[in-house]
Amino acid sequence: MSVFDEARPIFWQIAERIEGDILDGALPEEGQVPSTNEIAAFYRINPATAAKGVNLLVDEGLLYKRRGIGMFVAPGARAIVLAKRRGQFYRQYVQPVAAEARKLGIGVAELTELLHRSAVEHEGTPAP
Repeated sequence: MSVFDEARPIFWQIAERIEGDILDGALPEEGQVPSTNEIAAFYRINPATAAKGVNLLVDEGLLYKRRGIGMFVAPGARAIVLAKRRGQFYRQYVQPVAAEARKLGIGVAELTELLHRSAVEHEGTPAP
């Protein structure tokens, strides 16, 4: 089984994994990011592919380079990733669920109750 989704470019997936590490705190702001060679060796990919993923994050302002030292997580990067991922969550999950609920005649109150019930069943605690 491959570590990567073959349907999407590997460099995007590398960028998403680094974003995930920023989001969950594994890569804190001002923390050093593994080098492209380290990323390439870990995932057994071409260093140019790893660099392309890292450069996407540099272009988005999530990472910056300290000459001669390496790449670091930019201040405010977690907030940027959080906003980006929330937007993706809304488009990928919330909008389709809301559209299907409308088709089924499920109103906002009932949909809210269903989400609450799901949170309780799967997490054991009510959603905030």
